[in-house]
Amino acid sequence: MGHPPLEFSDCYSDSPDFRERLKCYENELEKTNKFLKDVIKDGNNVINAIKGKLVFYSSQTSVLTRLSLLQVQNACDLLIKPLEKFRKQQIGVTKERRKKFEKESEKYYSQLDKHMNLSSKKKETQLQEADGLLDKERQTFYESSVEYVYQIQQVQDRKKFDVVEPVLAFLQSILTLNNLTVEMTQDFLPYKQELQLSLQNTRNHFESTREEMEELMKRMKGSAQICIRHSQQATMEGYIYVQEKWALGVTWVKYYCKYFKDNKLFIMMPVEQKTGTRQTTAQLTLKSCVRRKTDSTDKRFCFDIETNERCSPVLLQAISEVNRKQWMEAMDGKEPIYHSPIQKQAEMDLNDIGFKFVRKCINFVETKGLTQEGVYRTVGSNIQVQKLLNAFFDPKCAADVDFNSTDMDIKTITSALKFYLRSLSEPLMTYSLHGELILAAKSENLDYRLVAVHSLVYKLPERNREMLELLIKHLVSVCSHSSENLMTVSNMGVIFGPTLMRAEEETVAAMLDIKFQNIVMEILIEDYCKIFKGPPEETIPPPIPPPRVTPRRRQPITISKRPPRLYPGLQPPVFERREQNGATHNDGEPEGDTSLTSPFPHQRTKLAPPSVSPPSIPLSSPTSRKPAHLRPALRPLDSDVRLEVRIQDGQKSDAMVTTNGESGVTVNRTQSFQGRRPPLRGTTGKQATHMVKLFIREAQGLKGQSFSEKSSICRPPSRPPDPPSRLLNKTPNEDTPASYSSQAELRVCKNYKLGSLSPN
Repeated sequence: MGHPPLEFSDCYSDSPDFRERLKCYENELEKTNKFLKDVIKDGNNVINAIKGKLVFYSSQTSVLTRLSLLQVQNACDLLIKPLEKFRKQQIGVTKERRKKFEKESEKYYSQLDKHMNLSSKKKETQLQEADGLLDKERQTFYESSVEYVYQIQQVQDRKKFDVVEPVLAFLQSILTLNNLTVEMTQDFLPYKQELQLSLQNTRNHFESTREEMEELMKRMKGSAQICIRHSQQATMEGYIYVQEKWALGVTWVKYYCKYFKDNKLFIMMPVEQKTGTRQTTAQLTLKSCVRRKTDSTDKRFCFDIETNERCSPVLLQAISEVNRKQWMEAMDGKEPIYHSPIQKQAEMDLNDIGFKFVRKCINFVETKGLTQEGVYRTVGSNIQVQKLLNAFFDPKCAADVDFNSTDMDIKTITSALKFYLRSLSEPLMTYSLHGELILAAKSENLDYRLVAVHSLVYKLPERNREMLELLIKHLVSVCSHSSENLMTVSNMGVIFGPTLMRAEEETVAAMLDIKFQNIVMEILIEDYCKIFKGPPEETIPPPIPPPRVTPRRRQPITISKRPPRLYPGLQPPVFERREQNGATHNDGEPEGDTSLTSPFPHQRTKLAPPSVSPPSIPLSSPTSRKPAHLRPALRPLDSDVRLEVRIQDGQKSDAMVTTNGESGVTVNRTQSFQGRRPPLRGTTGKQATHMVKLFIREAQGLKGQSFSEKSSICRPPSRPPDPPSRLLNKTPNEDTPASYSSQAELRVCKNYKLGSLSPN
C-alpha cells in the first residue's frame, strides 16, 4: 500500500525503475484479488452457518426465524455481490489492459531492434518509411501504457472504499440479529462512525480527481511530442544501444542510461541479461562527446563519448535523430572535424614545431613502447589522434602538450606521427628524387642499389635529410627489438614506404611502384650507419647501372625498326573479269589474251581423281620437273578458288588431266597477300603450251601410285566456282583473238553444264 505513485510521463521513458514500480502494483493487485476470493468464501460460510442455525429454531419462533432469514439474505447482498462486481469490473479490466500493454510492448521493442539495425546507406525513401512505421508503433505502445497505468491507479484507489464498505455493512447486519450482538454494536459504534467518515472522504476525493486524471490521460495520449520525464537529479535518461567488442566480433547491447551533468556521471544499466554472463551497472565519468560522422559507420544516430575509465571511445546509438540531439545537448557534445588537423601551409612544412613534435613522439615510443607488439602497425583512435594534433599545432599554444601527463597510449602517438609525415605538402623524400629512387630500387645489383640510394639521400634538402636521419635512427632502434615487438625491417618498409615517398601524380605505374618504395626504406634501415655516416666520396664516380649479365636472346622489336609491308593491288581472276562485260579493270585496258598477260602466275596444281569433288591443288609449281613422289606435302588451300585450264587448241574438250590418267581438271588458287609473286612477263603462247605438256607428263607418271601414297588432299574450296551459264552466252569480241586459256575455259564451262563436274 505504500508504493510510490505511477506517473503518465513514466510511460514514455519506460525505465527499469518504472517497470519495477509497475510490477509492485501488479503484485499488490494479485494479493487484493486473492484476498477478495477468501472474503467471499468466508462470507458464504458464515451466511450458510447462520441459515442452518435459524432453520433449527424455526419450530419455536417462526416469526423471528423468518425475519432473521430475511436479514441474512440482505447481508448476503451487502457483501458477496459488491465484492464479485469489483473483481469482475475492476480487477478483470485491469488484467485485460495488462495483456494489451505487454503485447504492444513486445511488438514495439521488436520493431525498434530491427530499426536500429537498418543501414544508413539505404535509400532515403526507405529510411523515411521505416521511421514512420516505428513512430506509429511507438505511439500505439505509449497509448496502451498510459491506459494501463490509469486503470491500475483506479483500482488501487477504488479498493479503499469499494471493498471496505461492503464488509462494514455485512458486519453491521450480522451483529444486529439478536439482543446480545446489538449490545456489542454499541461499543463498536464510535469506530464505525469514524471509519464511515474516512470512507466518505476517500470516495469524494476519488470522484473529484477522476475527471482530472481522465483529462490528463487524454492530453498525454494525443501529444505528438515524446515527453520524457527526468528524475530530479538526472539531466538525461533513456535507452541507448552500446557497441561492445568481443573476441568473436562486435555486438550492440541495449542499456538504459542516465547522465548527471553536475558530476559528469554516466550510468549504464543493462536491460537484457545474456545467458552465461552477468552484466552489472557501469558508471563512467564523461570527458567529451562528439557526433559520429554519417559515412564513418553503417549505423544511424551514433555519437562517441570519451571516459576516464576506458582507454578507447564508446560508440553509442540513440533511438532517433531527436533523441541524439537531446543527448548531445545534455553532454555538451560537439560536431565532428571534417578537415585535416593540419591545415595551414606553415604547419605543413618541416618547421621547428614539426621537429619538436617528431622528437617528442620518438622519445615517448622509445621510453614506453619499444617492446610493445605491433608498434607502428596497430592504429589508434582517430578522435584521439585529431585531438592530439589539434592541441600540439594550435597557434595559440603551439607544442604545449605534455605526453606523459595525458592518458595517451602508444597507438595514438604512433598514428599521430605517421599522420603528420603524410600531411606534409611534399613528401620527405621529395617529388624530384622519387623517380631516381625507384630506378635504384629496381636494379638487380645490390651494390648498385646501396651506392645509388646513398648518393640520392645527400641530394635531399638539408632539413629533409635531417628529419630522415632522425626517423631512420628511431626505426633502427625499433627493429632491434623485433623479437619482442615482431616489427622487422620489411614490416617497417611496408609501413613507412608510402608515408615518406609518393609520386606527384596518382597513376597505375605509381601504384605498381609501391613495393619499390618499401625496398628503399629497407635499404635505409639496414645500411643506416653507412648511409648517414657521411656523403659519398667525391673521387668515386656517380653510380652507373651495371651491364646485363646475360645478353639478350632476341633483339627487341620496335615499330621504328620494323620494315614496312608492301600490299600490291588485288587482281580479279579470269571469270570475274569476263563478267564485267568488257569493262576495263586495270588502268582502263580492255580484256585481251589473258593467257599471255595474266597477272596471276601458274601456282600449285593438284591432280585429283574424278571421285573427289572438287579437285584440290598440288603444292608444286607448274615449272617444277620433280617427280610426284619427291614433292613436298600439300598445305590447305585458301577459300577463294578459281578453275582455270590451259590446254592446246588441238586437244579434245573433255581431255581432263588426272592423277591416274583419267579426265580431270587443274585448279589454280588465288594467292594471298603475303605469298603474292610478281606476274610472269614475256610469256608467249608457245611457252604456255609447253608448260601444259609438262603438266600432262608429270600427271601420267603418277598413274601407277595408289591413292594412299599420294600427298594429303587439302580441304575443298569454301564455295564452288561461278556458274558458267553467263560465260557461255558471252561471245568474245571480234577484234580480240581468243587465247588458249579462254578456249579451254569455254570447254570447262560446257562440261560443267553437262554434269561432268559436280560442285562441292
